[in-house]
Amino acid sequence: MEATTLRGEPLREFNPYIDGQWVGNAIAYGPFRDGQAPGAAGPTDAQILEDLKIIEEHWSMIRMYGSEWAEPVLRLIRQEGLSMRVMVGAWLTTEVEVGPNGEEYVDPEAVAANEAQVSGAIRVARKYPDLVAGVSVGNEIRVFWSDHKVQPDRLIKYIREVREETEVPVTVADDFNYWNKPESQAVAAELDFIVLHVHALWAGCPLEDALPWTERIYGEISAAHPTKTIVIGEAGWATHKHTEGEQAKLIKATPDEAGQERYWHELRGWALDNKVTTFWFEAFDENWKGGPHPDEVEKHWGVFNADRTPKKVLRQN
Repeated sequence: MEATTLRGEPLREFNPYIDGQWVGNAIAYGPFRDGQAPGAAGPTDAQILEDLKIIEEHWSMIRMYGSEWAEPVLRLIRQEGLSMRVMVGAWLTTEVEVGPNGEEYVDPEAVAANEAQVSGAIRVARKYPDLVAGVSVGNEIRVFWSDHKVQPDRLIKYIREVREETEVPVTVADDFNYWNKPESQAVAAELDFIVLHVHALWAGCPLEDALPWTERIYGEISAAHPTKTIVIGEAGWATHKHTEGEQAKLIKATPDEAGQERYWHELRGWALDNKVTTFWFEAFDENWKGGPHPDEVEKHWGVFNADRTPKKVLRQN
């Protein structure tokens, strides 16, 4: 990788090490339990601490998606002296809507919400610089199928704001089907590193092809952005799916605990061998996600059930 600068300043290195030990086999963490959800009831400090105690047995780096819950997580990590770092997220949503006649208008509530998310990420990155591994400005907000797209000029404004107000590396997390497009270059040019989502299950891969596909896509994105470190921000294997909707059409393999166990070991081995920081998606099942059906795939990506009991892969490790 060639050394480069961002508007005359050296790129900030994403550092997946703690006390010299690589901690790049990491985990995505959503703190919401049954009966909780973003914008509604949230977890208590005691519940978050219980989660962190579970997590520290297996991982030393976590990824979060919204800045509002990063503060209690970081506070408890410091308070309890846990050896753990956090990639903080600022959750962004669509600011520019299109009316029935094609006219565009700005949603002031969305702008206020996005500004609050960005301000929150800046605040915790400044307060806990030793614990914050980086800030991700937005999640899946540019890929063509996103339902919460943010315009590139607004996204770049937020990226620059976070970078100007903090000293941590700054990124955007998105699907491979964005980072492989020429349009991604302008956003990538603003970043210290790139966070890539690669879901073999959603791509229709059979289990035996999941790791080769992941490795191929990683190579393609690395070639498309040769001056940037590529971090895998999401890769995983769900354990259930619904028999209706897009998941029924696109997911060809069987989402189950046996498949999750196999892909888990294969992916973690590859990540370790190649020192590719990889956030497994995800720690705990989150039943607030997706539709109402209990088999909705978005509810079932965890290696722990929603009640915090382990699935097969972690019952044996």
